[in-house]
Amino acid sequence: MIRPATPDDVPAIAEMIRELADYEKAVHEVRVTEEQLHAALFGERPAVFVHIAEDEGEVVGFTLWFLTFSTWRGVHGIYMEDLYVRPQHRGGGHGLALMGELAEICAERGYQRLEWSVLDWNEPSIGFYDKLGAVRQDEWLRYRLTDEPLRRLAERD
Repeated sequence: MIRPATPDDVPAIAEMIRELADYEKAVHEVRVTEEQLHAALFGERPAVFVHIAEDEGEVVGFTLWFLTFSTWRGVHGIYMEDLYVRPQHRGGGHGLALMGELAEICAERGYQRLEWSVLDWNEPSIGFYDKLGAVRQDEWLRYRLTDEPLRRLAERD
């Protein structure tokens, strides 16, 4: 079963974010708190959204996403920040169902893109996405500013 997250799901979402970061060998980078998640998802004007995968009432996975905009197509799209299914529940169709939910949202709202990133060593996920017919965007290089470089840029004269 796939459903939108509720405030009661925040602790499970936070836990799964840490599990995902551990899998991606980056748990030391996780700083998010339950309070931050609650504010982002259920505050006055939420800009990020979560859908939950449940199996017999147990939260087994989630996807966190937000809107993008394509200047070339002139419409919104969805960027899937995280897709995670707990290891003991993988292979049961939960990941496919979560992505299917986002595809349905795109279709219903006229969005023309569903995009995400995957680590280059994550072969199980790459295989899953390839089977869906997703197209790799190898010609684009992804950049990120955080911490001190971001502060320096903000403080430029």
